[in-house]
Amino acid sequence: MAEKRDYYEVLGVSKNATADEIKKAYRKKAIQYHPDKNPGDKAAEEKFKEAAEAYDVLSDTEKRAKYDQFGHSMGPQGFGGGGSGFGGFGGGYGGGMSMEDIFAHFGDIFGGRFSGDDSFGGFGGAASARPRKHVNKGTDLRITVKVTLKDIMNGVDKKLKIPKLVACEHCHGTGAKDGTAFHTCERCHGTGYITTVQQTFMGAMQSQSVCPECNGEGKVITEPCSYCNGSGVIKKDEIISFHIPAGVEDGMTLTMRGQGNAPRGGGVNGDLLIKIQEEKDPELIRDGNDLIYNLMLDFPTAALGGSAEVPTVDGRARLKIAAGTQPGKVLRLRGKGLPQMNSSVRGDLLVNVMVYVPEALTDAEKAAVESLKEQPNIVPTKATSQRIFSRLRHIFTREESGK
Repeated sequence: MAEKRDYYEVLGVSKNATADEIKKAYRKKAIQYHPDKNPGDKAAEEKFKEAAEAYDVLSDTEKRAKYDQFGHSMGPQGFGGGGSGFGGFGGGYGGGMSMEDIFAHFGDIFGGRFSGDDSFGGFGGAASARPRKHVNKGTDLRITVKVTLKDIMNGVDKKLKIPKLVACEHCHGTGAKDGTAFHTCERCHGTGYITTVQQTFMGAMQSQSVCPECNGEGKVITEPCSYCNGSGVIKKDEIISFHIPAGVEDGMTLTMRGQGNAPRGGGVNGDLLIKIQEEKDPELIRDGNDLIYNLMLDFPTAALGGSAEVPTVDGRARLKIAAGTQPGKVLRLRGKGLPQMNSSVRGDLLVNVMVYVPEALTDAEKAAVESLKEQPNIVPTKATSQRIFSRLRHIFTREESGK
């Protein structure tokens, strides 16, 4: 495969070119290499596609910034994702991008989707296809769903009653009485689009656009539905069932296609957008896929060793505490954290050890502590102090970075 040319070079503009200069340059290239001006010329067709790809990137502020920083090395993942190429154009020029895609995507550059008359030979094939009829889409619905750490650990099924607009069952969402009370649109004669001809320096240019009278339907309501007053929609509470996968994070939005409001006059339903709100756990702190628990030990257990019980998402776990365990020590329970979404990877439970110092003592307790005060193993050495401070510094640094 030939190496891609620099997009600025393709359009013949400088890297400091304004959006208007880029637009004018693309229009010039598109006219120069248009297939109708170069019938049967594959090289011209490739240059036409190449110019369209360059304009797709350089006309978009975000894509242009990425291109200026990384160049072609970003590849499809950098401009559109999913291997779809720049702007979804089938992997770049010469790689599946159709003429219809280009005309549909950049038709506004030429004043709308266009086709030529005999003076320009017509745009032929896909280019002369009629404009796609306007499709109504309902509005999206947005809800917030609270989840616990247990929900996040295992995933959870939810069922909610949601008020929404649904298609009127009496007119099937058309807004016309019985779904049949229509007449042919007089403006477009039932075609759903209107045609206009403009004289340009290239000759007569014919453009087609969706009929504003009937919104591309080709028909107009003669008698509105009495149940929905001609809107095609009614308000109704619907029970929506959905699954929240394991590993979701606070603020994440899940999308259910077609579960939003129905549009007026028929068309495609909007989407249901489900925002995840994570409820704070009273004991466990989330840090990515890991969970953190602060364990407070009494001095005898820390000094002599023993065991301690700590909470997990699914219950309780018992830890063995080694003799001489120092404050700041982190005990790790592998695999007891949260799963990564759509993955088998699971985080850990990190137990931060702290040692409780009594705030008040009885006389007997004071005497017992005093008897230990001068013992060589009770008083910390300089090396021991430095080791403990180092551990504590690590904990505080991690907490600060997580803020």
